[in-house]
Amino acid sequence: MSPKHWEILSSILDRSYRVFSIRTDRARSPRTGKAHDFFVLESSAWVNIIPLTSNGEVVLIRQYRHGIRDVTLEIPGGLVEAGDTPEAAALRELREETGYRAGKAVELGTVHPNPAIQNNICYTYLANDVIPAGQQEQDDKEDIQVLLKPIEEVPALIRQGAITHALVLAAFYRYFMEYKRM
Repeated sequence: MSPKHWEILSSILDRSYRVFSIRTDRARSPRTGKAHDFFVLESSAWVNIIPLTSNGEVVLIRQYRHGIRDVTLEIPGGLVEAGDTPEAAALRELREETGYRAGKAVELGTVHPNPAIQNNICYTYLANDVIPAGQQEQDDKEDIQVLLKPIEEVPALIRQGAITHALVLAAFYRYFMEYKRM
């Protein structure tokens, strides 16, 4: 028997921060009839983008991530801000974080980052033929190093544990398994 939707008894916004809010839902199980509290991180949609140069190099970034207190190897990404389309946000993040630009981006797909506790979606884009267009435009909380790697090296970087960010792994899955089929 397939799971059923739970009846929402109440939904209260507990606290709001800049990039997310915390919501408490009280919901009743259709199987047991018991009510339970659930804590949900509400956030705007997210984007990430795989930027490829005409030489087949992917523009990667290294940056410090406070959640794990370590530096990660990623692709550019961030929040979809009010008034942005996901594509415009992806192209903006590419420009701000790397100094590269692209004329357009192709959507590769979406994922739910963690549907157990989060309500948002992450859009993944591909930008071909990106070119350097100036300096990075980092905000005060960013310290980003840009590096280029041949796209063919990405599977090895994943296998070696150099790329561990789940949303970046999902983006490269979309690229290699559904778009590129290497």
